[in-house]
Amino acid sequence: MSTIRNTNSLNVPTVVGSTQVPSQTRRALVKVAAGASVMSLVSPLVRQGAWAQGSDAPEKKEVKIGFIPLTDCASVVMASILKLDEKYGIKIVLSKESSWASVRDKLVNGELDAAHVLYGLVYGVHLGIGGPKKDMAVLMTLNNNGQGITLSNQLKDKGVTNGEQLAALMKKEKREYTFAQTFPTGTHAMWLYYWLASHGINPMSDAKVITVPPPQMVANMRVGNMDGYCVGEPWNARAIFDKIGFSAATTQDIWVDHPEKVLGTTDEWTKKNPNTARALVAAIIEASRFIDQEVDKKKTATILADKAHVNTTMEVIEDRWEGNYENGLGKKWKDANAMKFYRDGAVTFPYLSDGMWFLTQHKRWGLLKDHPDYLGVAKAINKIDIYKKGATAAKAAIPKSEMRSSKLMDGVVWDGSNPRAYADSFKVKA
Repeated sequence: MSTIRNTNSLNVPTVVGSTQVPSQTRRALVKVAAGASVMSLVSPLVRQGAWAQGSDAPEKKEVKIGFIPLTDCASVVMASILKLDEKYGIKIVLSKESSWASVRDKLVNGELDAAHVLYGLVYGVHLGIGGPKKDMAVLMTLNNNGQGITLSNQLKDKGVTNGEQLAALMKKEKREYTFAQTFPTGTHAMWLYYWLASHGINPMSDAKVITVPPPQMVANMRVGNMDGYCVGEPWNARAIFDKIGFSAATTQDIWVDHPEKVLGTTDEWTKKNPNTARALVAAIIEASRFIDQEVDKKKTATILADKAHVNTTMEVIEDRWEGNYENGLGKKWKDANAMKFYRDGAVTFPYLSDGMWFLTQHKRWGLLKDHPDYLGVAKAINKIDIYKKGATAAKAAIPKSEMRSSKLMDGVVWDGSNPRAYADSFKVKA
């Protein structure tokens, strides 16, 4: 058994308040933003409620799903907008949340059935890192790639445009450098730490790290509360649009096709509602496939930009949504590894090795004092059997292996085969 370190830095305040998105809103958005052409792509089976009979019938007809205003909430939102949920006998009720701490608390206390949530957050709650322990579940991966590290224009004025220059400045000009992530055990914290450490900066001793909800990142940088942050889109693009920061790295620079958000819930909920869980997975897989195959991505970008969802201008979402990047330093490029939602089923599959990787980083940074049972924990959380049933219903390809191999920015290969040695191998650690 692993020993959990419960530090003050993990006492994330709960931000109260959410906005439930009414069904009238989603119908209006389909009509106004997406247009009739989007609805024309919806199968007649949706209107018939085809898959909801007999022993396969979902235990719950209404499923309340929380989401944070980020571009990668798209598949959850579109499953509702396109009424793909109805095809599988359920109705998704969207609930816009204010912070990851709020999502965590509402999943644990049952206010939410499931949520668009950070991969590492689910694992942290399961192990009781920094808060109450609750057995959790990952039903599917929602997206790969599409996050970023933004640094302030004040750093740019000092000659910093990349990690090497940041490290040099921090050695030369001694002061407290502050960087923000969105949740202590979450993906953005791990990408930020990995990137800093790859440039010789120890986030635990060389800098101050704070927790800020995604929609508040830009405002906090504007008033000088931080030198940099890691967050999902569109809040990196927004900083460039508002001319307060620049992109030092994308997370696909750190790990191509990295796991990011997941459809998370509690283990208890999946046991009580296995058919509902399967239906939910199937509907969101179909939405994921629609997004990746969509020719005119402006339609979905417009829906996401609406006040009910991300609440920003469509222009801020659109470029990076379509893979058109600029870094705020004059460089523009077409990113082949921009945010992906489906990729022939490779994105949505909940690989065990993906979950295990976050555990290795929790151990690296002292969030776990001892090594956990890496594979055992991943098998308990990632509900691959439920995923496969949902994928089969959605006619999605299923990867042959429950593990995958990846090479990160430092050239180190991660394949899940020896997590203990991998976690211990890093020179820069807590």
